[in-house]
Amino acid sequence: MTTHHIHSCDLCGADDAAEIECSRFYTDGQPIHVCRQCGFVFVRARRSIEDIARAWSEECYGKTYTARTPHMLARQSFVTQFIADAVGFGGKALVDIGAGEGQFFELLRRFDHKPSSMLGIEPSPDNCRLLEGQGFAAFAGTIEDYLADSTAGGARFDLATIMWTLENTTDCRGMLKGAHGLLKEGGHVVVATGSRILVPFKKPLGYYFTKVPADTCNFRVSARTLKGLLAVSGFVVEHENRWIDNDFLVMVARKARPGESPQWQGDDSDAVLDFFARWHQDTQAHFKDC
Repeated sequence: MTTHHIHSCDLCGADDAAEIECSRFYTDGQPIHVCRQCGFVFVRARRSIEDIARAWSEECYGKTYTARTPHMLARQSFVTQFIADAVGFGGKALVDIGAGEGQFFELLRRFDHKPSSMLGIEPSPDNCRLLEGQGFAAFAGTIEDYLADSTAGGARFDLATIMWTLENTTDCRGMLKGAHGLLKEGGHVVVATGSRILVPFKKPLGYYFTKVPADTCNFRVSARTLKGLLAVSGFVVEHENRWIDNDFLVMVARKARPGESPQWQGDDSDAVLDFFARWHQDTQAHFKDC
């Protein structure tokens, strides 16, 4: 039988969380919580890192999810150009954590100034075969597996990308810590995810909270809480997109220098709870049949 463990807030460590009252309405009874101290939105009851990676590899990819759709291509294209404008790819060693089916690497092939090397870390063996079949280097496993693998050696990178992947692990802090350890001094991490919290409603709430196992998407960030996760993981945000009216939230953060202490500020938990209550009301008033 699969075991679920109860977690405290991944951002600030507090154990005081309020349930989003409407969440069970959309998730088939699975609760989603907001940290009372910092406003971080997270799933408290989760399976292990290995179980979640296995679920994505065996139950999601190729069955309920693929990145090979116009929408997914559009968001990856947006992030690719955003990185190119912010820090560039030319001559950089790049690692993509959660490389999926390799569509991001395919986009990079079109750039005149390409990375000097690209490695995809991806838990799905099928996806790794797709990557390698296109001539890309791939490691079959999680970021934790890669760091523990003695054959990986001391490889260090200039740029680490985490695109719509940070939310799909059991340990978001662990993933960012892993990226921090893989980067050279002065290197950058890029995190891309959806822009949904404390912004104008962009879709019915039932498209955001769904009946799939809640812990396949454990974390939902706002601009402030993503900046907080990066700060407590040793990163300084240098570039962020205009997320207020964009579907995407993208941040490019530099590995902090020794002695540098990035500052952050969370969200007001009451404001977050009110936001979801209003989103629920709006959905039920106008989009309940969607």
